[in-house]
Amino acid sequence: MSGEIIRSFAAPFSGMSGIAWDGRHLWACEPNTNKIYQMDHNGVVVRSFASPADDTRGIAWDGKHLWACDNGTDLIYQLTVNGVVIRSFAAPASNNIGIAWDGKHLWACDLTSDLIYQMTVNGVVIRSFAAPAGDTRDIAWDGKHLWACDIGTNLIYQLTVNGVVIRSFAGAGTDPLGIAFDGKHLWASDFTPSIIAQMRI
Repeated sequence: MSGEIIRSFAAPFSGMSGIAWDGRHLWACEPNTNKIYQMDHNGVVVRSFASPADDTRGIAWDGKHLWACDNGTDLIYQLTVNGVVIRSFAAPASNNIGIAWDGKHLWACDLTSDLIYQMTVNGVVIRSFAAPAGDTRDIAWDGKHLWACDIGTNLIYQLTVNGVVIRSFAGAGTDPLGIAFDGKHLWASDFTPSIIAQMRI
């Protein structure tokens, strides 16, 4: 059943924002501690390091490196798995809060513009469309479609690459902040309660 919670664990810190899956581990950014965490699927922290800036909200994995977006600097960063900044460029709008990788391009969601953007790895916008609701916090890619979580509606949406909503279901709690796809299931981070959950799609 879509949205059914398979497992969940307490987030290492309250307010875990964007999350990503690297094929073996989860990654999460936490703007209050200004750290990025790598965790196993039971929530055990494997490593952590300082975020590239003070308000990093979104994170993605491209198969080799991490990508992080920061809401304070309005920059998108490419990072090594040890947190070393490889490069950065301006986000497409002023309140970039979620990021995803589709195998070739980046996707970003922005709270101020209420848009989802597809970009090259140099930040050139390829396309954009309206987010499914007014408070979309993170996005993920499943190989064919996008997923987005919205804290205002407390819904997780599956979208086409043109922004058409295919379906939606409730988040793991009442305040979804992050979302990732592990090849079969979704992972969602939530503020209330402060958990990270694996969910059926």
